[in-house]
Amino acid sequence: MKKYNWQTKQDAKVIRQERQIAREIRKSQWWKNRRASNICYYCETSTPALQLTMDHLVPLARGGRSIKSNLVPCCKSCNTQKKNLLTIEWIEFLEKIKKNK
Repeated sequence: MKKYNWQTKQDAKVIRQERQIAREIRKSQWWKNRRASNICYYCETSTPALQLTMDHLVPLARGGRSIKSNLVPCCKSCNTQKKNLLTIEWIEFLEKIKKNK
């Protein structure tokens, strides 16, 4: 029987495969160059490269893939808080926070 995540509506096997691809990309020179900017894609905070995490613009749980055009470096705080939001949803959330400050 196929494992299926009802919360995310994604096949567990596909998500495992995409996570494995992401692990391989993290080892690549392309990824090292990407995070060398030392800037979080979302909050634009200066962050040491080794502390930047890999985030999927379209999360795996929402059908995203582990392809270069869907991967960005971001700080752990943004990655943890963004969870399974789409990039536009996360940016709208950040803008609301900025307005309320």
